[in-house]
Amino acid sequence: MKSLIDILDLTTEELDELIATAEDIIANPSKYAEACRGKKLASLFFEPSTRTRMSFEAAMYELGGNVISVTGAGTSSAAKGESVADTAKTVSCYTDIIAIRHPKEGAAYVTAKNATIPVINAGDGGHCHPTQTLADLLTIWREKGRFTNLTIGVCGDLKFGRTVHSLINAMSRYEGNRFVLISPEELKVPSYVKKDVLQQKGIPYVQTTDLMAVMPELDILYMTRVQRERFFNEEDYLRLKDSYILTVDKLKTAKSDLAILHPLPRVNEISVAVDDDPRACYFKQVLNGKYMRMALILKLLKEAGQIK
Repeated sequence: MKSLIDILDLTTEELDELIATAEDIIANPSKYAEACRGKKLASLFFEPSTRTRMSFEAAMYELGGNVISVTGAGTSSAAKGESVADTAKTVSCYTDIIAIRHPKEGAAYVTAKNATIPVINAGDGGHCHPTQTLADLLTIWREKGRFTNLTIGVCGDLKFGRTVHSLINAMSRYEGNRFVLISPEELKVPSYVKKDVLQQKGIPYVQTTDLMAVMPELDILYMTRVQRERFFNEEDYLRLKDSYILTVDKLKTAKSDLAILHPLPRVNEISVAVDDDPRACYFKQVLNGKYMRMALILKLLKEAGQIK
């Protein structure tokens, strides 16, 4: 039985298949309206979320299925000390597929090891967020028409940003891509990402603290927020939170077909005035996330023999 814990659990062929399914869902929504009839998604969110949780739930409803939710550890038996493993075994008795968001790295893996149904990692601590990457990939595909020969700038919190780690893993599998890693010194990409992904695969990358210096080179600019919840002290967060703020003026040197992505939520790292720029793709990303989660739910339930 297949689960999705890391974006690398999917081959590039499977990514192509998911994108093709998502494109078909967009074109023919009525074809999929009863695809998961009678099936239940367990939406287990032990960490705050708006887009990811709602998009999983909307995805299941639009496939004709149902949703059982846990939002916050305080509303579940986790508050009584129940382990992630026992929660997985319990929830498997009631539902057909699990989407789990958890503040601890590795929680989704433990869930998948103990569940008897497919599990989808909806974000585990600072580790990875594979379904956000699926949303990112569909957005890149629809905006650029390719996954190759792109200069990809990732900007902001590259240390704790699980969406960044997943995106680098995904896009490093395609030829001709180059990464520009833009962050304060304190929030640089972890050394294991550079060593195990970029350097091991011989992928060109540069590190810089200066967004404006590299702006003209970029095909994609992936902005991220500095995440208060990942910091051990408020002082460090306050010092770094406004490191990069994207404004209309800063886009004057950017390519006319730059695609600006952001996993959201936004705090103040992208000015609301940028929303009117045709290069702003982050709300398209939100919608694309729902379609890719629909495609993923279909794939995993089919592979588990639960739907045809």
